[in-house]
Amino acid sequence: MTQTKILNVPTHAHTEMLDITDKVRTAVEESGCKSGIAVVFVPHTTAAVTINENADPDVVHDFTGALAKIVPWQDGYRHMEGNSAAHLKASMMGFSETVLIENGKLLLGTWQGIYLCEYDGPRPRKLYVKVLEG
Repeated sequence: MTQTKILNVPTHAHTEMLDITDKVRTAVEESGCKSGIAVVFVPHTTAAVTINENADPDVVHDFTGALAKIVPWQDGYRHMEGNSAAHLKASMMGFSETVLIENGKLLLGTWQGIYLCEYDGPRPRKLYVKVLEG
């Protein structure tokens, strides 16, 4: 059994990390999958998906701050839209994550959450959650 769920997630800031763990968890529960994998994919070039700590909000603050230092918004980029930094950050972070499913539950660590990373917002974003049983 495979099932794809589309998640529509609006972002609210130029740069932010939104915890989408509950949305992915709901997609898995609705699929009825008991054992398999969930692939979370974002079909945008200026947004990404990652797994990181979701217990302390300062982790997100530190994470976005560190990326801003590594890839500054203005740095002589040539891309005419002016959002090269967003493209670079998204590629660095990646466009998908795969999470194991066992007993109908995501096998995330105690402190792990799944995040949509916005680097050129605010925008309406779409994510695909593909649940594969097996």
